[in-house]
Amino acid sequence: MMVTSRLASLQNLLRRRKLDAILVTQPENRFFLSGYTATDHGIGESSGVLLIPRRGAPFLLTDSRFTLQAEQEATEFEVKLYKKGLISLLSNLLPQIAVKRLAFESSYLLHSTHVKLEKAAQKIGVETIATTELIEQLRMEKREEEIAAIRRAVELNERIFKEIHRGIAPGISELELALKIETRMRELGTQRPSFDTIVAFGDNSAKPHAMPTERRLMKGEIVLIDMGLVHKGYCSDMTRTFFMGEPDPLYIERHRVVRAAQLAGIAAVRAGAVCRDVDGAARKIIADAGYKDAFSHSLGHGVGLAVHEEPRLSMRNRKKLRSSMVVTIEPGIYFPNWGGIRLENMVVVRDDGCEQLNTDTTWLDI
Repeated sequence: MMVTSRLASLQNLLRRRKLDAILVTQPENRFFLSGYTATDHGIGESSGVLLIPRRGAPFLLTDSRFTLQAEQEATEFEVKLYKKGLISLLSNLLPQIAVKRLAFESSYLLHSTHVKLEKAAQKIGVETIATTELIEQLRMEKREEEIAAIRRAVELNERIFKEIHRGIAPGISELELALKIETRMRELGTQRPSFDTIVAFGDNSAKPHAMPTERRLMKGEIVLIDMGLVHKGYCSDMTRTFFMGEPDPLYIERHRVVRAAQLAGIAAVRAGAVCRDVDGAARKIIADAGYKDAFSHSLGHGVGLAVHEEPRLSMRNRKKLRSSMVVTIEPGIYFPNWGGIRLENMVVVRDDGCEQLNTDTTWLDI
């Protein structure tokens, strides 16, 4: 039922834009519309491309390696195999379904494929139309079953953090700790990490997207962990920062500033709120504390099938939040040769405020 309604929404959008069909190559969009879970693993579009006309039955185009999976998972789609490649199949199929204006996802279609597609389309009188975020806009507002999957992903993420945290001690390396976290994700039956786990000790935590190294933890250092996992296709994303040992007064002061900024951002979230205003509510707390230049990134981002998606809670985004969007609230401040503090929770936008998905506050308040 969910796939059917999503297809109907997309087909309505195609008709409004006077597009005859769209070629879907982005993996999360493909899953969103079909339920098909194949991943490319460097294969390219051969693992599966959706061709969705503005009316009538949609198609999943793939090769023989993915036939059984496609038929089992994409039950609303007619599976068509190609033996001579995607372009050859499209050259035959597009005229059969009367496509004259074919949309494609310009941010995801390989350039080499687009060159071949454009050449073949000209021969059969088809105009190709580049689109951006056509399907992504349908993904922004989550249905309650999607929110339930995200909520469970958050619960599992917090469970793993609390389990792992108890065993963190001086001497462990960033790489070892990241491996422990990701191994536990697999042990609990999650699909995979939603991104490469970030573990940063000491002044490495001044890098917002630090990569784990062989650096070993010492007492009296900052520990920053940014982790997320995928459950039933949906992502979680959480950052915790704490001190190994008794925190000094400067760490406590800065941690409390970031926590206050996070709470201000959360309080500003509600349907109808402007994204830049939510960012601004948190940013003001940090600026008033004298750390304006230390907050170097946006306040948050949407989360769903992808760990980073629309909407963006940034200083430049004038769009409004809508009910049932899921976003992160993750203020941070970073100081070279000292370290950084980032605290990240996820919330669901509601008409009267927001629903906080994270429940563990053990390492947020000091």
